[in-house]
Amino acid sequence: MTQDPKDTSPSGAPWRNFYGRRKGKHLKASQERYLAEDLAGLSPGPVDWDVNPNRDVLDIDALFGGRPLWLEIGFGGGEHLVHQASQNPDVGIIGAEPYINGVAMLLGKIRSAGVDNLAIHAGDARDLMDVLPEASVKKAFLLYPDPWPKARHHRRRFVTPEHLEPLARVMAPGAELRVATDIPDYVRQTLLEVPRAGFEWLAEGPEDWRQPWDDWISTRYEQKALREARVPHYLTFRRG
Repeated sequence: MTQDPKDTSPSGAPWRNFYGRRKGKHLKASQERYLAEDLAGLSPGPVDWDVNPNRDVLDIDALFGGRPLWLEIGFGGGEHLVHQASQNPDVGIIGAEPYINGVAMLLGKIRSAGVDNLAIHAGDARDLMDVLPEASVKKAFLLYPDPWPKARHHRRRFVTPEHLEPLARVMAPGAELRVATDIPDYVRQTLLEVPRAGFEWLAEGPEDWRQPWDDWISTRYEQKALREARVPHYLTFRRG
């Protein structure tokens, strides 16, 4: 189907609504320095439409030396991303996060941990999934995504076809998708939409969604949920 020119930008990028914040309160001087000194060197390659209008596929083998690729979508402050990188030096992990304050926090954690198997896309995960090779991702994480609690905003959630279909395209057969959320209605929508996109829910009993994964590190978002008496759910899917 031919795309209406009104639905594209001068770069050729499709019109994609973006909801949420890209920047919050004033960054610390150290965080400004991290962004200036470190972010460009951690790029996975040309992702944004203005530098890659033809949507050329990223060379993941060159980026990570042939290591298996993992993906974290919306890494928040980056504690889980750095934890996984430090515990799994034999994989390469790309984190996608449009909130620049979270990116700056992650850069500080990377400096402290000294991990070298991470790449960062400081932008929309949909743009990143445009240029990832098909069936290249072996594991993906969606941890405490924005719940968009109002019913009229549920279409903004990540667990919609707009996001899940490109995610399914870049995930390898048998790849694992982990979703953590403390919002009951997000659990409902996840269990409805993710299988429709070609994933199998692997739970065999209640403990499979009540207990976190063996390699889990609790994030600041989860700690806030627990303080407010919300119950986390840990959902594991396999790409069909």
